[in-house]
Amino acid sequence: MQKIIRGFYNLPSSADGRLDGCVATIGNFDGVHLGHHAVLNQLAMKGDALGLPVVVVTFEPQPNEFFSPDKAPARLSRFREKIEALRCYAIQQLCVLRFNHKLAQMSAEEFIDQLLVTGLNVRYLVVGDDFKFGKDRQGNFASLQQAGKEKGFQVVNMHTFSIENRRVSSTRIRQALETGDLILAEKLLGRPYRMSGRVAHGDKRGRTMGFPTANIHLHRHKVPLSGVYAVRLFGIEDEPIQGVANVGIRPTVGSERALLEVHLFDFKRDIYGEHVQVHFLRKLRDEQKFESLDSLIAQINLDCKQARLFFAEPPVE
Repeated sequence: MQKIIRGFYNLPSSADGRLDGCVATIGNFDGVHLGHHAVLNQLAMKGDALGLPVVVVTFEPQPNEFFSPDKAPARLSRFREKIEALRCYAIQQLCVLRFNHKLAQMSAEEFIDQLLVTGLNVRYLVVGDDFKFGKDRQGNFASLQQAGKEKGFQVVNMHTFSIENRRVSSTRIRQALETGDLILAEKLLGRPYRMSGRVAHGDKRGRTMGFPTANIHLHRHKVPLSGVYAVRLFGIEDEPIQGVANVGIRPTVGSERALLEVHLFDFKRDIYGEHVQVHFLRKLRDEQKFESLDSLIAQINLDCKQARLFFAEPPVE
């Protein structure tokens, strides 16, 4: 990815480098899953055919988080994680629009004129046939096609990408994570589900119990999964490192917000401050409250044994 543009006002004008044309798509791209992969490949091929750069337009926060912050589902990926995933694709520009009251009140016509025509000079646009935009969701796929005919750009539908006869979507991945089906989540994502963050100092409680943990800041209002998992940690020397992770509020000792704590097997190095990625491979159990710390320690021992057995299994051909 060559450039990230934040907001309408940072789009180049005709006087300072406005695009001669581009191919573009618009969406949340939460999780950057195989459905998104298909769309981005579709866009890249068209860009190559037309000799035009590829532009992805996304929103921060996501529209449902702006309108209903308490009811919005947990994100699969934070903004930084989304950026890192999109860097793997042939994208020349990522346009990040801040979704605020002003954008929510913008009419469909203004959105088309200011973003697609004046801002990006779009020649080819890929969106879902259920895409809605503009104040009160006035704009839709049909109105985009009509505007394209009038203003000189083509609008096409995203190719549907299905696995096991169902469309791949962020909602479907979220459901798989909620039920602990990490195998299905990996199929839909094209990779194991992962969360990233910086290792920070915690309350050192795990160390006193004989299970030191790497505490990772999630910076999330909600998390899409909870419980105890067999994981691999990436981002440090000798990666990957196997371990057990707990995601949740630690009901035995209590915490106000969900935490990610990873106990790494046979590992003693100081990694405070490192930015790491945790890949979730198998759910071992749900979070539960124990009557005593001794009961908790006994269960952690069992979790570690179960995870080690998982890692000892031969890989599936």
